[in-house]
Amino acid sequence: MLFETKNTDQVIRKLNIDDAPKGKITHYWLHLATDGMGVPIRVPIMVARGLKDGKVLGLTAAVHGNELNGILVIQRLFKEIDPEQLTGTIVGVPVINVPSLLRKKRRFIDGTDLNHIMPGRQDGNVSQVYAWRVVNYILKEFNYLVDLHTASNGRMNSYYIRANMEEKAVRDMAMLQNAQIIVHNPPSDGTLRGTAEELGIHALTLEVGNPNTFQKGMIRDGLTGLHNILAHLDMIDGELEEPDEPTVLCERSYWIYADTGGIITVHPKATQLIKKGEVIATMRDIFGRFIKEYIAPDDGIIIGKSVNPIAQTGARILHLGIVKTV
Repeated sequence: MLFETKNTDQVIRKLNIDDAPKGKITHYWLHLATDGMGVPIRVPIMVARGLKDGKVLGLTAAVHGNELNGILVIQRLFKEIDPEQLTGTIVGVPVINVPSLLRKKRRFIDGTDLNHIMPGRQDGNVSQVYAWRVVNYILKEFNYLVDLHTASNGRMNSYYIRANMEEKAVRDMAMLQNAQIIVHNPPSDGTLRGTAEELGIHALTLEVGNPNTFQKGMIRDGLTGLHNILAHLDMIDGELEEPDEPTVLCERSYWIYADTGGIITVHPKATQLIKKGEVIATMRDIFGRFIKEYIAPDDGIIIGKSVNPIAQTGARILHLGIVKTV
């Protein structure tokens, strides 16, 4: 039995903004690679090109295959955008890591974290070639980038941003996102954001909650922030929406790790301010007997934390932001 399809979306080999029709939203499938059976691996791309030329804002999600919230942020933004009233172009890539999304896995098919090997290599291994093509066939068309992520498995995140706050254009974008927390984080780290900045693209990383789920509140906040950025860049008409609470700025952040294994309870909540010397976690053995307490080494704010109580030696406990003092 044959099944008919109404999918007439164009298949392309490389993104070229000039090929997209003005005043319309166009969907593409970018043939990025080919699997072991010779079947194309295609990345979905949405292009909203305004009637007037201008800046190109790129939105990417699911660089890790279990990061779902960003997919809906991009989808809903495109439902709300009128390309005939748009100046410039918005490019949405709801899934970068297609093979891992389909496998419901975080890492790429060879076990590599794609967001640690950018910009990849043209003649490299499986993940390196995939990363190189993402950069060269998609990323290079952007002037601005918002890369949407979530926490990894067994952890949860606040709604927070990593950005190079020493660059004015990036700082403006970060502040407009109305995040709970912003961490100053220079990006020379093998990430998509870092590669973007090396190419002269103003970029930030937006962490939108938790993995493997859709969170309506987080998605709504991400959408509001993107509308703010578009208005700030004069790509759409609209007033900037102010945050309900002031954003907490952090000059740096780091993870605290367990130095032994057991069943751990992490006490503070996300966005909670804590003091140096405060008990942040309690470790017990499989019989429920007390092993040790973990103490906060600095004053700070909880950016994210582990929600998996089974902690091996070296497991992450919580992500602590050091609040910037003015």
